[in-house]
Amino acid sequence: MRILYLGDVMGRAGRRAISEGLGPLKARLGVDFTIVNGENASGGMGLTGGHAKLILDSGADCVTLGDHAFDQKDMLSFIETEPRIIRPLNYSKVAPGRGARVFEATRGRKVLVAQVLGQVFMKRPFDDPFSAIDTVLRAHPLGGLVQAAVVDIHAEATSEKMAVGHFCDGRASLVVGTHTHVPTADTMILNRGTAYQSDAGMCGDYDSVIGMEKTEPLRRFLTGMASERFTPAEGEATLAGVLVTTDDRTGKATAVQAVRAGGRLDPSPVSA
Repeated sequence: MRILYLGDVMGRAGRRAISEGLGPLKARLGVDFTIVNGENASGGMGLTGGHAKLILDSGADCVTLGDHAFDQKDMLSFIETEPRIIRPLNYSKVAPGRGARVFEATRGRKVLVAQVLGQVFMKRPFDDPFSAIDTVLRAHPLGGLVQAAVVDIHAEATSEKMAVGHFCDGRASLVVGTHTHVPTADTMILNRGTAYQSDAGMCGDYDSVIGMEKTEPLRRFLTGMASERFTPAEGEATLAGVLVTTDDRTGKATAVQAVRAGGRLDPSPVSA
């Protein structure tokens, strides 16, 4: 099975790239199942129901969120009506929605998608991500109840993301990091067969400061003072993520490749 994961959709530029580019990218890569992180799609902070619908209608089979999951208040109710949206497992015990779900891919194959939030350097005190994801993976063994499993680790620290990757090795098809908006160059298959990348990057304008228009972030770095709100950059966006090929019998990765299409970043030659 070929599973495409795309990183954080950033503002209007990211939404435009998804609506115009996701369908052709899926067709070119022969994708069976697509996951998109949408937690910055609405003004750079959170996701509205309308923008979630746009991402799903553009070809995503599942949308994950993150620490900004409920910054847009209508998501509190919308997530209860749209099972294709996944919020972090360890966000809050009273949060609406679900942190993991089994989806159906092409030819009836089952794909588990789960998301956890990191704790290191994060502003809010989230629950332990390791015990949260351990419970879910134990209940959904690869090659048994599911043909593939994808874990989104939404975190600041690359060390914590790597630790989650090794913790899940052999139990997930792909562990991929989100949140920092910069694609990493450590795409690999771990020792027990789990594909891994520390950060998928963002679907947004890279002529920016992690997706935000440059002027205000630069001002704050130079002066230590805020003058106005951050606003997402609106130039041509790059779609950034990872493509993993899995063995339906074992659920383990047989190939993995970074994906970059359009925008300012050099395109990645996808051969997986």
